[in-house]
Amino acid sequence: MVAAACLVALLALAGCGRKATGPPRFDLSGKVTYGGKPVPRGFIVFNPDVAAGNKGPGAQADIRDGQYQTAPGQGTIGGPHIVNISGTDGVAYEVVIGSRREEIPVGKPLFQNVQLKIDIPKQTAVQDLVVPK
Repeated sequence: MVAAACLVALLALAGCGRKATGPPRFDLSGKVTYGGKPVPRGFIVFNPDVAAGNKGPGAQADIRDGQYQTAPGQGTIGGPHIVNISGTDGVAYEVVIGSRREEIPVGKPLFQNVQLKIDIPKQTAVQDLVVPK
């Protein structure tokens, strides 16, 4: 019984040191502006541009007070990307749905799903994004 428990523990520890497979991913951060002003809240999705010969996993990031940063180790693969950006004013408001009141904490949309094509460095980098008005 003890030998079996030790074997299970050793097998579990052996799996802990494995490296993640797939292409290297690089942390990405920067500013997001719209009309020359920081975007208060929003969301960004980075997708490799397959049409430009780039393939691999995508990445995402929240926008807060005009800044974004991908999660550590879950950044982009670099190269040509299609970037989808949504932004809001960041001012919470209430909506009435039937007899219920619900708060929308992220605010009202400034713009939705703006798409940019950019070339991202294949290294940890700062990439500012300007959303056209």
